[in-house]
Amino acid sequence: MATDSQDRSSQRRANLRTALVLASVALAFFVGILATRFVGDGQSGITVLGGAIMLFLLIAIGRNLRK
Repeated sequence: MATDSQDRSSQRRANLRTALVLASVALAFFVGILATRFVGDGQSGITVLGGAIMLFLLIAIGRNLRK
């Protein structure tokens, strides 16, 4: 019985981590789009959005490489 409880607990933690990663992706896009609107210029807005996405990817990939 202890292994079932441990399996469920580890699965729940994995699901929570996945949900947090997906929520942070959505947040990065949302903040990038808002920054695009504040900048005003289309070209620089796309640059800001691309920079936000690249920063997020670097943090997410770097975090996984440390493990």
